[in-house]
Amino acid sequence: MDLINNLKNALNNKKVEKIPAISATSIAIFDTFNTSEVSWPQAHYDPKQMTKLGLSLYKQAKLENARIPFDMTSEAEAFGCKISSNSHSPPSIIEKAPIEYPENLDIPSDYTNKKRLAVISESIELLKNEYPEVPVIVGLVGLFTLAGHIIGIEKLVKMLNTESFTVETILDVVLDAQIELAKTYTNAGADVICIPDGSASPDLIQPEYFREYEKEALNELAKNIKCQSIIHMCGQSRPILEDLLEINFNGLSIEESINTGEARMVKEDLSSDTVIIGNISSTQTLLNKTTNEVKEEVKEILKHGTDILAPSCGIAPKTPLENIKAFVEARNEYYLEKK
Repeated sequence: MDLINNLKNALNNKKVEKIPAISATSIAIFDTFNTSEVSWPQAHYDPKQMTKLGLSLYKQAKLENARIPFDMTSEAEAFGCKISSNSHSPPSIIEKAPIEYPENLDIPSDYTNKKRLAVISESIELLKNEYPEVPVIVGLVGLFTLAGHIIGIEKLVKMLNTESFTVETILDVVLDAQIELAKTYTNAGADVICIPDGSASPDLIQPEYFREYEKEALNELAKNIKCQSIIHMCGQSRPILEDLLEINFNGLSIEESINTGEARMVKEDLSSDTVIIGNISSTQTLLNKTTNEVKEEVKEILKHGTDILAPSCGIAPKTPLENIKAFVEARNEYYLEKK
């Protein structure tokens, strides 16, 4: 099966050989580290190690894509946030960017080459040169999420009520930065760009704020992504499901709080071209259940409807490799049982 064309066909509502079995979100699990000859934090900073880890579940579990990077702090670091990283967890923000007045936020000079952003671009090139048959999905942090990383999410949420014009200014800057970065990743060879934007979820901001400040900005970002694109929304996103399906992304990745069958019905009611991606629980099923239970849930979701099979969010680092293998095997068994 041509994995790249199969995934692109799925993202464009075209006929597929099989529903793709991918992860649009993070794929780094500890079970693959030794055989991939990688370690943390090196795999976050070294393009060769990033490439090996990004390919690890394709090689060891037959997952149908590579995916980099393995955290959501690269852009924030380029904007000046202080990052902590160790061998047990992905990098995390320990200090927001040194910006005295948020309304004066500007894109750092040479943004797309700063810090780990250059590492990610080099890793994309390595992936496409060494494994041209494998779809490469690259994460690019969503707008409200990145703005929250830079100035602090609590402060940003409060500013929606007190300084809304400043929020708009910040989002405009972040939008321009991410459009520039998306072009860089596409030129490097990315097949798909995935936008995780969990801080824009109704779990954190009211749906009306999403519609007023984030929706059109995300739509502008989607229009400027020249490869395939996916928006990933964490949490209980049902209150903004229609809005997400109206944005011009090829795919919408949803957590298990949203029923894929319901999402497909909403999509059809809206005559949306956005495909539904999901949504086997990362934290419950893949992390904690048996391989048989994983297979049962995968087949159930395929039966009731998803356009692309994927975990509901980033795969937890302690997820057993056998459960990822079972995730892909169940998709294959589903097609054999249909014959």
